[in-house]
Amino acid sequence: MLRVVSDTNIYVSAFNFGGLPSKILELAQEGHILLFVSVAILQELAGVLTRKFAWPKERTSLASANLRRFTYLVNPAMRLDVVREDPTDNRILECALEAGADVIVSGDSHLLKLKTFQRTEILTPRQFLRGRLPK
Repeated sequence: MLRVVSDTNIYVSAFNFGGLPSKILELAQEGHILLFVSVAILQELAGVLTRKFAWPKERTSLASANLRRFTYLVNPAMRLDVVREDPTDNRILECALEAGADVIVSGDSHLLKLKTFQRTEILTPRQFLRGRLPK
C-alpha cells in the first residue's frame, strides 16, 4: 500500500476549504493509502489553525484527535537541514524518511521544487490524485 506524508498545508486546506486536499484524507480514512504524521506536523497544524484561522483550542484538539484515528504516528530519529528557506519544511522530510514514504503531498514551493527527496516523490494534491481516486 502507498505510504504518504502530507504537508501541513494539505491538512489546513482540507479542514478549512475541502477540495482536493480533503480527498487525500478520505483516501486514508477509507484505507486506500497509509498516511503518516509526526508530533511536529500535528503541532504545526494546531498552531496554524489557531493563529491564522482563529480556531479555538478545543476545535484544534478535536481535529487532531480525528486525524490521529486514521493516520500513523512516527517519531523521526533524524533532524534534517535540507530546506534552508523554510526550516519547518524539514519536519515533513523527517517524517517521510522515518515512515519510508513513497510520496509527500504538498502545496509548498520549497518542497515541490525538490521533486524528490531520497526515494520519495514530492507532488501537488492534483498530481497525487490523478488516477488514484477509487471508482
